[in-house]
Amino acid sequence: MSHLDLLQDLIGRARAAGADAADAVLVAGRHLAVQRRLGATEHVERSEGQDLGLRVFVGAKAAVVSSTTIDPSGFAVLAERAVAMARVVPDDPYAGLAETAATAGAVPDPGPLNLLDDTEELGVEHLTARAAAAEDAALAVPGVTNSEGASAGFGRSEVALATSAGFAGTIARTSFSISATALAGTGTAMQRDYDYHSTLHLADLDAPEPIGRSAGERAITRLNPTRPKTARLPVVYDPRVAGGLLGHLANAINGASIARGTSFLKDRLGQRVFAPGIVVHDDPLRRRGLRSKAWDGEGTPTQARLLVDDGVLTTWLLDSRSARQLGLRSTG
Repeated sequence: MSHLDLLQDLIGRARAAGADAADAVLVAGRHLAVQRRLGATEHVERSEGQDLGLRVFVGAKAAVVSSTTIDPSGFAVLAERAVAMARVVPDDPYAGLAETAATAGAVPDPGPLNLLDDTEELGVEHLTARAAAAEDAALAVPGVTNSEGASAGFGRSEVALATSAGFAGTIARTSFSISATALAGTGTAMQRDYDYHSTLHLADLDAPEPIGRSAGERAITRLNPTRPKTARLPVVYDPRVAGGLLGHLANAINGASIARGTSFLKDRLGQRVFAPGIVVHDDPLRRRGLRSKAWDGEGTPTQARLLVDDGVLTTWLLDSRSARQLGLRSTG
């Protein structure tokens, strides 16, 4: 049976057990990574797994169960357990399937996002060679005195989602990565830094040598730091730091935090939260984007949107539950 067939079977069992509505998700993946340090392979890690989740609604009550055993013969018991749990929990007036989820025949096709590389799975030898090349490049940088290692990895994952309202879709993606960590200096003056790159397609992945060289050079630039004089100066954020700032923004405008009133931006919608000229654009439909997806975890189609326009906060990030709490619509 396909993953979607399994989910449809499980949802049918849930309905038969007394659920008014249900959705189910199956996540399957495999990953291979090689870690090298000072010319020797430290470890090789291979993992494969499947996780199954079922959410049921009985009136205004909801419950979630999960399993790592994908066995249709046990679906009836799993569904009955979920329904029994739902019947004893308090009512949740905001629970329910997403009204904005795509319906059968209208599920967005993830194909145009080009998330899956048809390259054959990379083997241990290939990944070992990449990790070795990255570490060698780091150690070749003048001033680098040691290495914390380099790694290379490959992965493939698939997420299948189905609901009792008719949504059924699958998104598969691959991942490739390379990283290196170098140390410079000695004793208490020693400094470390790293560099890495990850992509969905092997053709887009940086070569290991520039990654290793960058890690070494970054470590060198950390040596002999000095304290600047107190002054008013413009601040330019390194892309790593800028990404962290955007992460804080995303957490602060998360619908659940807004609905609970725990976000420091809960009263700032439509107000200036950044300097004029700052624009934050979220595009989940970006081709080959690391986090791109055609629909969210409830089946609602995604779309590009401005989170901040000219410094002004323009939207929250809402799932169906937080949208109901706030009297708005899910943003996908």
